Amino acid sequence: MHNIILASKSKVRKKILNENGINCTVEPANIDEEAVKLNMLKQKASPEIISKNLAELKANKISQKKNEEIVLGADSVIDLNGEIISKPSSRKEALEILKKLNGKKHYLISSACMSKNGSMIWHHTDKAALTMKKMSLEELNSYLKKIKDEALYAYNVYQIEGEGKNLFLKIEGNKNTIMGLPIIEIKNYLKNYE
Repeated sequence: MHNIILASKSKVRKKILNENGINCTVEPANIDEEAVKLNMLKQKASPEIISKNLAELKANKISQKKNEEIVLGADSVIDLNGEIISKPSSRKEALEILKKLNGKKHYLISSACMSKNGSMIWHHTDKAALTMKKMSLEELNSYLKKIKDEALYAYNVYQIEGEGKNLFLKIEGNKNTIMGLPIIEIKNYLKNYE
């Protein structure tokens, strides 16, 4: 299997790659995601396009500096009736996000993009539908108390493989999409690339 560069700080994405036999070195792209999202929302871009473009931006930025190496960029966005919900920057914000999602169905869109020499060579976008249980303010606060800061700010308001699964009434879609990396498609692409 190839050695690739992961243009992301995400420990979960690195772990998924490693567990699937894909060696990767990490080199975060450090792009201003919020500024890019705002700009694209002004242009009426769909959540799928925003997710794909952010993944592509990250991959292209790092691959410009790494000749002939494959760079993987990834991004996930939450779409609640057309509103893009970003990662919280405080616990207060996390509670507001949970209140917004409370009892409602939303979509989690994940994109992965591979670039080489500064250009995209492959991409995949998938979405999952998640319906959150109707919870009281007390239950939401109790959930947040169980989540460590690092997890809260890294994975948005829920970690589906951890405590987050208890928030949902219904989950439709691929677990890998929800965790932020379409690993099966990535493996298939890399296998055929060799």
